[in-house]
Amino acid sequence: METPGSQSSLHRANLERVVRAVRLAGSLTQAEIARTTGLSAATVSNIVRELKEGGTVEVTPTSAGGRRARAVSLSGDAGIVIGVDFGHTHLRVAIGNLAHQVLAEESEPLDVDASSTQGFDRAEELVSRLVEATGVERAKIAGVGLGVPGPIDVESGTLGSTAILPGWTGTKPAEELRGRLGVPVHVDNDANLGALGEMVWGSGRGVRDLAYIKVASGVGAGLVINGKIYRGPGGTAGEIGHITLDESGPVCRCGNRGCLETFAAARYVLPLLQSSHGTDLTMEGVVRLARDGDPGCRRVIADVGRHIGSGVANLCNLLNPSRVVLGGDLAEAGELVLGPIRESVGRYAIPSAARQLSVLPGALGGRAEVLGALALALSEMGDSTLLDGTLHAATPAFT
Repeated sequence: METPGSQSSLHRANLERVVRAVRLAGSLTQAEIARTTGLSAATVSNIVRELKEGGTVEVTPTSAGGRRARAVSLSGDAGIVIGVDFGHTHLRVAIGNLAHQVLAEESEPLDVDASSTQGFDRAEELVSRLVEATGVERAKIAGVGLGVPGPIDVESGTLGSTAILPGWTGTKPAEELRGRLGVPVHVDNDANLGALGEMVWGSGRGVRDLAYIKVASGVGAGLVINGKIYRGPGGTAGEIGHITLDESGPVCRCGNRGCLETFAAARYVLPLLQSSHGTDLTMEGVVRLARDGDPGCRRVIADVGRHIGSGVANLCNLLNPSRVVLGGDLAEAGELVLGPIRESVGRYAIPSAARQLSVLPGALGGRAEVLGALALALSEMGDSTLLDGTLHAATPAFT
């Protein structure tokens, strides 16, 4: 047994610090590990050598600043994580290894009115199919990240009221999926996972403070403060869609009037174009037509951008993020929507906050949330099991 404060205990703690740094980043040079952990270069070198000999990490030649370096990543067969994303009309599952490589990914339509039981049945089947396709041992599953389009109570893990998946309100998604798969499951809302995905793989890389704005059936924001997702004590931080823009505006699903969501979400925007473009129009179609020069669609997207910009200006004044990343179908409109967002930010935000802000489209498109689910699973898993060479004593329940 290791005695707290002993040399062996300190060595174990340093091993875990190095493994944790590499696990969260995906790949780091030894110099970057030293900066991240605060350990000396000599200590890092010795630890990396030990971890490599034990099969926990892989070391490959690379370059940094024009000089030769060694990139350290977790071993490709050290374990896998699974991302599951429930959206308004889809279910998407991805499998990745601990070196941040996506091994398999698949998406299929999901009826928004389906019961939670049907949804989890589909998720279980898709996870099982992808795990089998990758040929990875199920005992290697380190954890699952799960995304849902609604607020999650931090303490109870219960899905709050949502008009997007109304049949799911009051369920405990992580508990349900954990019972089916027999592995740890960590749940968060889709906007937070979009922020995680873009921070690890996309337009938010290298930034410590950002907001990911997702515009789809609703409007939400994933907030990253000092490199970490900020959820608030109740898990509802980032509900930017319910900032009031017009007290006399349309009634929102939350019961208030004139929320940002009533001026930007697809369910409110699409009816504006139905008389001229028909009832089968989707937000993806609006963006495509706008990029092709359709004046009506261009006007609607510009208006939506200005409204979103008002909400972003409020975020700038309160939190002063350095970057805003726009996700969802609307991001594909590029400058047609980003320009109006910047215009509103310049008008309504404190000048110093507006000058420091960059507004970018998401780099991951519709994959942001499922990749964020992978990142969530990676961030929540422990390091002791990696060092001990075993992930689970129990065999996963699903077959």
